[in-house]
Amino acid sequence: MYKFYTNTSRFQSFFFGLLLCSCVSGFSVVKAQSLGGFLTHLASLPGSAERELAIDSFWAQLPAVPWIDGDTAHFLYRGSISSLALAGDFNFWNPAGDPCDQASGTTLWYRSKVFEPHARLDYKLVRNGSEWILDPANPLTVSGGFGPNSELAMPAYVQPWEIQVIPGVPAGSISTSSLASTNTGRTYSLQIYLPAGYDEDREWGYPVAYFQDGHEYVGLASAARIFDNLIDSGLIEPLIGVFVRPTDRSLEYAGGLRFSYADFFGEELVSYIDENYNSATQARDRAVIGPSFGGNISAIITMAHPDVFGNCGLQSGAFWPNSFETYTNWLSFDADDSLKVAAIWGSYEGSLVANMNDFVVHLAAENTPSIWDELPQGHSWGLWRSTLDDMLTFFFPPRDPVSGIWESAEQPSLGIYPNPGREYFMMDVPETMLGGILQIHDQYGRMIRSIEVMDRTLYLDLNGLSAGTYQVQVHKGKLRANASWIKTH
Repeated sequence: MYKFYTNTSRFQSFFFGLLLCSCVSGFSVVKAQSLGGFLTHLASLPGSAERELAIDSFWAQLPAVPWIDGDTAHFLYRGSISSLALAGDFNFWNPAGDPCDQASGTTLWYRSKVFEPHARLDYKLVRNGSEWILDPANPLTVSGGFGPNSELAMPAYVQPWEIQVIPGVPAGSISTSSLASTNTGRTYSLQIYLPAGYDEDREWGYPVAYFQDGHEYVGLASAARIFDNLIDSGLIEPLIGVFVRPTDRSLEYAGGLRFSYADFFGEELVSYIDENYNSATQARDRAVIGPSFGGNISAIITMAHPDVFGNCGLQSGAFWPNSFETYTNWLSFDADDSLKVAAIWGSYEGSLVANMNDFVVHLAAENTPSIWDELPQGHSWGLWRSTLDDMLTFFFPPRDPVSGIWESAEQPSLGIYPNPGREYFMMDVPETMLGGILQIHDQYGRMIRSIEVMDRTLYLDLNGLSAGTYQVQVHKGKLRANASWIKTH
């Protein structure tokens, strides 16, 4: 995702303050020396005392830990322990997946791994085979469902500005309530966000974003702060946020209660909000958003109540509790193209990657208005909090203040021909996308081509690729243009 700042003086000051901080903390002389070179030097020293002194000097010059050198992250640790390993998004949290090496006769442990330049991943250190700890040398952490994790952020990753507390931005309010459901026979805890300046008599009402795993979106994803910052910067229409806590997540999102829970959302919850708040009441004014199994139930809710919810946000949607045809049929039956879908997932999410790629193939085939992206991240609240803004700006762009009409949120389209094709395709690129990045992914989600778009018409020689369906995307800032290309034998 490409993050950007508004052109207001407040956000310019915030941005340049961060930029100045990053510039003055630049690399020291360590940059001129490779880790391998230092380890060779270390091994040449005569004794442990000399080696520890050399490590002291080396460590003091490190710009940061993990130490990023090009596309390689060097994980480093000092301590008198028997073993050390890395566990994180990059190895599915396997405590034995990435054992670290010890520099002989020293307290220095290390492991080097190559990542994409804009990767962002959670990890922990595992000492002595069983003790899971944060990386003590890394100040970056991100909250997760099981507590904080250390964060690896490669140099091209842009930290999300919208989750920060920015002086002068008016804050909305959050109230709590509960709602009993006759559909499920359970009572649900709600947190309800109202924007700063909420007006019970506001013309057109307020659009409403409904969230699964609602308390985590508030506590771990900083959703209210994201709302505040996006509203203040004019990127979204002021909205109401409804955050719902499940009583049994697996049962209600993926198990035997999922369809009853969908009816609770579409019938009881929406009615409660509409009766008590100045909410807009058309399907296009409502979105339902969720992560993982929360994405699964968000799709089911939208599928079961298309007249209620016109926007569906899938963050790493875990679809396997249902047959995949459930979702493709859902898209096929959206005859009037009233549905908008945003789908975002990480390339470090195992089998989910192939499922999401299959899903966006069908989005393109059905011409469903949508945005989607696959990012080098894992199944993490760090991913979901940093991409929520993309969904909200797609679903709820600002209204015209006089007419109340939504500003156009339509994404540009790509013209690909011949399609199907065998050895090549040509593509017509909208002028608004010039300077963007074109990426082609295969049916397994693997990126096979990435180039900068400099011409309105592109010719791509794809001879040698296996037959199948490929996803083509051009993205530039918040704009995305998606298409599918079928390669024949």
